[in-house]
Amino acid sequence: MQELNFPQFEYRFKSTENKVSIFDVIRKKFIILQPEEWVRQHCVHYLLNTKNYPKSLINVEKELSINGLKKRYDIVIFNSDGSIKLIVECKSYDVKIDQATFDQIARYNLALNAEYLMVTNGINHYYCQMDKDAQCYSFLKDIPEYSNV
Repeated sequence: MQELNFPQFEYRFKSTENKVSIFDVIRKKFIILQPEEWVRQHCVHYLLNTKNYPKSLINVEKELSINGLKKRYDIVIFNSDGSIKLIVECKSYDVKIDQATFDQIARYNLALNAEYLMVTNGINHYYCQMDKDAQCYSFLKDIPEYSNV
């Protein structure tokens, strides 16, 4: 797999029926290793090990409904009160991040109402903070580390 612009982490692989899987510490199971999953797993470990978000506040690959359509977000981090701190949209490392990617995460955020957004293809990372009053976002250099304040 492609080397990504994330810190290295200890990963576990297994091979079954000629398919390689990687262990997801959040979902607690092996997931077939696709390029987007490679990015997602690196991002999860970045959030856990670099940004110090607790496993218990991280949710991966869950379904949500937007205007009656079923969609799946990649990663959501909750605050301890149950509100959503961060939504992460992961793309494969060979997918260019463009306006459509930001439109996708903005649509998800209409339903989820997160404070921060992150979009990554594993090579380039973009971070935004939502201004709910002005209904816009401003770009940041990074997302904040975890604090339960």
